[in-house]
Amino acid sequence: MKKTLTQLLQASLLLSAAGLASAQEKLVFGISQEVYPPFSYTDSSGNWTGFEPDLVRAVCQQMQASCSFNAIAWDGLIPALNAKQIDVILNSVSITDERRQVVDFSEPYLITPSVWIGEKAIKLEPTAAALKGKKIGVQSSTVHAVYAKERFKDSTLRYYADRNDIFAELRSGRIDIMLVDQMGVDEYLDLPINAELEIKGKAEQDKLLGEGIGAVVRKGDNALRERLNTALDELRKSGKMQEIAKPYLSDDFLALD
Repeated sequence: MKKTLTQLLQASLLLSAAGLASAQEKLVFGISQEVYPPFSYTDSSGNWTGFEPDLVRAVCQQMQASCSFNAIAWDGLIPALNAKQIDVILNSVSITDERRQVVDFSEPYLITPSVWIGEKAIKLEPTAAALKGKKIGVQSSTVHAVYAKERFKDSTLRYYADRNDIFAELRSGRIDIMLVDQMGVDEYLDLPINAELEIKGKAEQDKLLGEGIGAVVRKGDNALRERLNTALDELRKSGKMQEIAKPYLSDDFLALD
């Protein structure tokens, strides 16, 4: 009798364990097809690497969830989220009031100053008056595009798919200046091909440039948003977030408060 009870208990435990394993939450994280080092890019084997893919893996481990990536064009990420093709975006999406109308955000995990870049040989102040009639390059569907359109109405805006395209256009002289996140800019400017370019100044603080970068979930998905907040907070407190960032960027860009 005792043996039978023991066998039943063991079987019950095995079934419970199997149930827990099969019930492990599966989340799909959207990631931009356009590579954006040091935040997200693919290695020689085609695997996603960089600060944000590494952070996604740590967040998923903290949440005890099974996660995968779905590469989508940058301007299609939020539509894909709301169409339930993906569950979360953790891919350099700035928190803005405009975006809050259609999605919800976690607390920020990055703070992102914006900088103007132009040719060293050309004296150009990044003000609305100085850039009147000039061509400004920005990445489409970003806070920089919104900001430049609103604050530089007398300039001509040129929209591009990714940062590499903007740098190429600036080098060719087809635009006069570009506006991008400061993070990762040094790596671009250190390339020999960009030797004639420099930072012309930082963009002034403006609500149109957002309140930092956060993970994105569907509107009203408060349970997932709070779980992401908890996981990110635990990674901050444990020092794991700083450890993940070390190969890629300075702690100065992390939202640690």
